[in-house]
Amino acid sequence: MATSRTRAERGRPRALTASTLCEAFQMTAADNSERVALRTRGGEVEHTWGEYAERVRALGAGLAALGLGRGGTMAIMLTNRPEFHLADTAAMHLGATPFSVYNTYTPEQIAFLARDAGSSILVTEEAFADRALAVRDAVPGVEHVVLVDGEGEGTLSLAEVAERGDPGFDFEAAWRAVEPDDLLTLIYTSGTTGPPKGVQLTHGNLIAAVRSFDRIIEFPDHGRVVSYLPMAHVAERNCSHYLPMMLGFTATCCPDPRQVIAYLPEVRPTWFFAVPRVFEKLKAALEAGIEAEQDEARKAAIERALELGLRKVRAEQAGERPPREVVEEWERLDAEVLSGIRAMLGLDELEALNVGAAPTPPEVIEFFHALGLPLAELWGMSETCGAGACNPPERIRIGTVGPPAPDLEVRIAEDGELLVRGPMVMPGYRNSPDRTREALDEDGWLHTGDVAELDEDGYLRIVDRKKELIINAGGKNMSPANIEAKLKAASPLIGQAVAIGDARPFNVALITLDPDFAPVFAQRNGLRGASIEALAKEPAVIAEIERGVERANAQLARVEQIKRFKVLATEWQPDGDELTPTMKLKRKPIAEKYAAEIEALYSG
Repeated sequence: MATSRTRAERGRPRALTASTLCEAFQMTAADNSERVALRTRGGEVEHTWGEYAERVRALGAGLAALGLGRGGTMAIMLTNRPEFHLADTAAMHLGATPFSVYNTYTPEQIAFLARDAGSSILVTEEAFADRALAVRDAVPGVEHVVLVDGEGEGTLSLAEVAERGDPGFDFEAAWRAVEPDDLLTLIYTSGTTGPPKGVQLTHGNLIAAVRSFDRIIEFPDHGRVVSYLPMAHVAERNCSHYLPMMLGFTATCCPDPRQVIAYLPEVRPTWFFAVPRVFEKLKAALEAGIEAEQDEARKAAIERALELGLRKVRAEQAGERPPREVVEEWERLDAEVLSGIRAMLGLDELEALNVGAAPTPPEVIEFFHALGLPLAELWGMSETCGAGACNPPERIRIGTVGPPAPDLEVRIAEDGELLVRGPMVMPGYRNSPDRTREALDEDGWLHTGDVAELDEDGYLRIVDRKKELIINAGGKNMSPANIEAKLKAASPLIGQAVAIGDARPFNVALITLDPDFAPVFAQRNGLRGASIEALAKEPAVIAEIERGVERANAQLARVEQIKRFKVLATEWQPDGDELTPTMKLKRKPIAEKYAAEIEALYSG
């Protein structure tokens, strides 16, 4: 990890004093006009902050000519590319509310969002044009479809939109009229049941969230980030869109999230955030690489360094001082071998490294600490702009999501539910007063739906979702997320796992194979060319999964352990029947779809 200057030494960007994201953007663009703001891999496309601001001004005038203004909404369905930032920021400067749509959504799902939001414009790209045009035909309010990467019948290009702008349009007056309580964006939750809820976030909400998290993480000067998660998720909107507006980051756009690790050596990010699955797969890949290392001396040195690193981090986490000889030998091996691994990964210039959006197995976090990469868990919700709690880089407590964010009040209800209140909490859900009343009580407390615990030092631990806890036939409460995290960490061959046991005498699991590691395992075991479907039935594969389940069970209480499991001959895709776009389990649909398999596990 790079050593950053102290806050007093470096000062903070003046955009942190802004009252709206429009004001913050204008400050950052003025103060960093020559620095690159947006780029693609290899620098094929690069926009400086000055150029970014000019494009936003021109596009803003064009969107105003199409009728977009304060209080209006604009839907955006794009991969991670510079044009997203241009279109979203231009709309924002008009006082409008741009929001993102998951690229996997069907025309019917997109139409629901367009109606609920009242969108008049849909910005997309050629790959999604057919769906966008179908939505325009189905939703009378959608008047314009804008393509960012070409031209098509019945659509406008970005250049054509900019050309429509009135030269006399007062862009300055438009953005200065935007107020902190104006809606900045909508985050449509990828709920596991029912229609999505439109989380309404204001300029003031996001400003408060960024300021709060910056006080914990102390984001790096001249930061570099990779934009790769869906922009419809609050995490990516923060990481590569709103945070750069306030802190002057350079964002490199990665349109295929599966390629993010390949982007890191070029970008050398100073801050990197990922969901747990990214770190789980990276750990598995590194362990496989170490196992395959041909240089026995180097292999032994790496294994010794990781062994010492684990001893060091576990002592530190226990509040003990590691033995001096352990620290000295680890530091020597860190310089000899681990630093080279970090450089190979492109993670050698990090100042902060975070994981969130789902539970992360402690073993995964320990591994990266041993590697010299202090991974820190954080917690947040769409309803809190993604801000909630975060481990400070210098005081990470593994197994927790850190202390509550500054300015956020936290309370644990009698039933264990986490309640939060503060300036980053949404005003409510769009067009859903009943759902808003369910989430926000009369005193302004947001009922998060998470069961949590606070330790004696004020660190927060998320137990599980309140509605997802397993209560077995004996009345024992268990966290399925904790059980599933143990399973996935126990074997790189396990891709997804769902624990089942509510009102049952014992727990069982449905397991899918990891699509990246399964071919590696097949090759090592003479099963070359076998498909996921075929591998799921191979005795060698099932035996390896069984060993993984046994390793996981060894870390679980007897009542939590998995007694039987089924390896499914399929791969679960984001936004499919089993997973949301952000890879969360759709528990009820899974239970319904695999009812026969589940019953067989209990009756077999």
